[in-house]
Amino acid sequence: MTDEKAKTPILIAARERGPGPGRYALPSCVGFENHDCTKLLKPAYSFGRRLYGDVRKRDINPGPAYYIDPKITKTGADGTPIYSMLARQRDPNTFKTPSPGKYSPEKVHPQGEKHAPRYSMGSRTRYRKRDANPAPSKYMLPPVLGSHQSYKVASPAYSMVKRQSLGSYLEDLASAPGTGRYDAIPPDNTMDKPPQYSMRYRCYMPTDAVKKPGPGAHRPENVYINKAIPPKHSIGIRHSEYVCPLIIGFDS
Repeated sequence: MTDEKAKTPILIAARERGPGPGRYALPSCVGFENHDCTKLLKPAYSFGRRLYGDVRKRDINPGPAYYIDPKITKTGADGTPIYSMLARQRDPNTFKTPSPGKYSPEKVHPQGEKHAPRYSMGSRTRYRKRDANPAPSKYMLPPVLGSHQSYKVASPAYSMVKRQSLGSYLEDLASAPGTGRYDAIPPDNTMDKPPQYSMRYRCYMPTDAVKKPGPGAHRPENVYINKAIPPKHSIGIRHSEYVCPLIIGFDS
């Protein structure tokens, strides 16, 4: 599990040199907010915001719920008659009286004479929701066969169970394992056991693990023994700016 906490940098005294001149905020001499108390303060004026349109139109009034009808007085309505307009009638014409040909007096049975009754078949009467009584087939009476009711006389009831295998002809008295269930005895238990050999892995000669360079890794041309060699200089490391210089006292 990695440490996700940020490492705290090492504090170096030489690095803490203090803020520059721009870090100091002197009190302002302009305006009246945070003005320098040691300086003379002149009068300051401010401009107001622009008023958009007529101020009276932007006045906030209560909503329609607070509207008071001017026709309502403290004693009720002012009594002015109020009329309402109805919809147009569907047939503005007068009633059309049927002509003599529209009547069929021959279909009317003469009054005072006997005639056979006439019946009409209507639709099925629907039950109302409040009269939803159960039908006779919805009732289930308790059975009287068997010993179900304690207050009813019942005949003796018998039950048949399955055949038991114990003691019957289905019981296998000779349930012994067959010859194939036995394992053969190893012959080494009763006879001479021959020698047994095992093969091990290949052995290597003992040597070290140092990698020896090959002939191509050597460069004898870069070695100078009988020639003059020019001086060779190396670049040192960068010294820290926080190292204290060594000052040695001297005689004046």
